[in-house]
Amino acid sequence: MMSILNNLVDESGFISQKNISHYDQNAIAYDQGTQDHDVSQNIDALLRAIKTEPPLHILDFGCGPGRDLQIFTKLGHIAIGLEGSQQAAQIANMKSGCEILVQDFFNLSLPENTFDGIFANASLFHIPNKLLPKVLGNLWACLKPNGILFSSNPRGNNVESWYGDRFGSYHDLEGWRSFMTDARFTEIEHYYRPSGLPFEQQPWLASVWKK
Repeated sequence: MMSILNNLVDESGFISQKNISHYDQNAIAYDQGTQDHDVSQNIDALLRAIKTEPPLHILDFGCGPGRDLQIFTKLGHIAIGLEGSQQAAQIANMKSGCEILVQDFFNLSLPENTFDGIFANASLFHIPNKLLPKVLGNLWACLKPNGILFSSNPRGNNVESWYGDRFGSYHDLEGWRSFMTDARFTEIEHYYRPSGLPFEQQPWLASVWKK
């Protein structure tokens, strides 16, 4: 048993190091390349599911260089970013003025019952299946009662693989739904992106969940 645990720790540490290193090295390029991406559909899906009176406390999980933190702040909400890459976190803080928690996704330290919503846009797919239950448990605990988690992941056939020097786990709806319901989340809605295209041209699976 100890050998299995040690192997898991070693493997997860390697995956984390490779992913974070990639985003450290490409933080400026990602900032420039993604700042005009329109994710308003995703932000709207999160916010309309939250029934609390604003301003809302939002955790942007995997905030990258801070594009969406700026949007939440402009809408009058209190947004905090969480990012594994120190370089991306610095850009996010500089551009948004928001607090950024620099944490390894696989070893989170979050306050309980704190956030009205979590915005996990293109971030949770970096977590290996073996670690996903623990991470989802961390996120569930940091939400307030009836809090909302939004996720958007590149969809696939429940296969984990490397794409260059980034690790990803690519879920279909049923696979993702299984992880989320096992973590005690209740599904509110799901959809595929970009909207208005045939299914084979919609590589993103978006979903909204309630604690």
